[in-house]
Amino acid sequence: MTSFVEAARREKLTELVKRGVAPFAYRFDRTRTARAALEGFREGDAALHRLAGRLVALRPHGKTTFAHLADQSGRIQLYFKQDELGADAYELLGLLDLGDLVGVEGPLFKTKTGEISVRVQRLTLLTKSLRPLPLGKEDASGVRHGELSDPELRARQRYADLAVHPEVRELFRLRARVVSYVRAFLDARGYLEVETPVLQPLYGGATAHPFKTHYEALDADFYLRIADELYLKRCIVGGLEKVYEIAHDFRNEGMSRFHNPEFTMAEWYEAYADYEVMLQLTEEMLAGMVRELFGATTLERHGATLAFERPFARRDFATLVRETAGVDLGRASEGELRAALKRKDVPEADQLAGAKLVDEVFKNYVEPTLVQPTFVLDYPVALSPLAKLKRGDPPRVERWELFIQKREIANAFSELNDPEEQRRRFEQQARLRAAGDQEAQLLDEDFLRALEYGMPPTGGVGMGIDRLLMILADQTNIRDVILFPMLRPE
Repeated sequence: MTSFVEAARREKLTELVKRGVAPFAYRFDRTRTARAALEGFREGDAALHRLAGRLVALRPHGKTTFAHLADQSGRIQLYFKQDELGADAYELLGLLDLGDLVGVEGPLFKTKTGEISVRVQRLTLLTKSLRPLPLGKEDASGVRHGELSDPELRARQRYADLAVHPEVRELFRLRARVVSYVRAFLDARGYLEVETPVLQPLYGGATAHPFKTHYEALDADFYLRIADELYLKRCIVGGLEKVYEIAHDFRNEGMSRFHNPEFTMAEWYEAYADYEVMLQLTEEMLAGMVRELFGATTLERHGATLAFERPFARRDFATLVRETAGVDLGRASEGELRAALKRKDVPEADQLAGAKLVDEVFKNYVEPTLVQPTFVLDYPVALSPLAKLKRGDPPRVERWELFIQKREIANAFSELNDPEEQRRRFEQQARLRAAGDQEAQLLDEDFLRALEYGMPPTGGVGMGIDRLLMILADQTNIRDVILFPMLRPE
């Protein structure tokens, strides 16, 4: 149903067309942004400037009108005078609304109050806005009322959120800079960016439930990838010794503050390296990223001072579990692990078994303590079917996870390259799957065939871009760092 305000805008649209004014232009050649015009202002400069953007304020005063135009760089005041603009053109101001996109041309000057403004000599309507943006109004105390504030509505109508909140635009510019930094960092170290299939006949590389689709031309089921790992390792087998991909992955799981079913991962793999080489590389990447993007080595985020100086803390998985849960993983029975979970009131404790129990104990006891950037090393083999056994300690594997602000940010292995051992691990996963674990990994014969050709010793890392952004941008919900997050259909 069209509101009264929207109906009034459509009436103005009709009137504009009657007057021969095109309400939806093809182009406008602007010479400067609002910020560049303000920064380049010089007293007495009569140069003409062509600017374009949205009207975010409109204040008519008889034969003069003040307005503010906003573009991606900021806003600038406009000054319209009937004598200078012409009666017909000035009359068109009455058919404009907040949110309309306009182009203006004129010199800059300073008003009596000292505000740099454009003395508009020519006005061009570029786009008539038929729906009012939720700009809100600011009262005398600086509090805004009526603006777009509901978190779900902001995520659902991200276009409106971006249009009225400059800080949101800055957040997504930060996201782009983070991705660019990762790409430049790896490129500079000889890594090759590759692209692997999104639709896969088998999914793998993580423990997760996939999205499934049917490909009509082949009459076969395919899956949206849950990770890039197995295809990137195929590249290593083929002689591409350093590869990476920054890609969307998909997991058919629940949504939460930390989970979106479509998310962005950066994964990189290096031949002849192990998990220690990957640790040093990741630490160097993140420390350098924070220093370059923020000009500091510490960040105040989520009520904590996070220190990104090297070296980051390194802690042992089993030791952390023993210190926080009072459980010795080398000796504990499943009953003791369940009892530990029940002390934390984990409702599904009685339904968990094996590796799932260990994982939940770690999540409930250890993760809440990991605030500073911390590498947790040497996981139980049952939790890591794609990692090599730890040298000198075979019940564990050479794997680390990086935690910051109680969240896993990155995961790395000394990658398993023994095809016979990999088959045994896959078969163990198959048994777990037969017992009801639908997230257990599938046996991938083609990947095993690739390993049989011979994969060199390899280190690999997967890093979640969205969760990293939550920390860097000081956000508490993953949907606030994803332009168009998954939401329940309207």
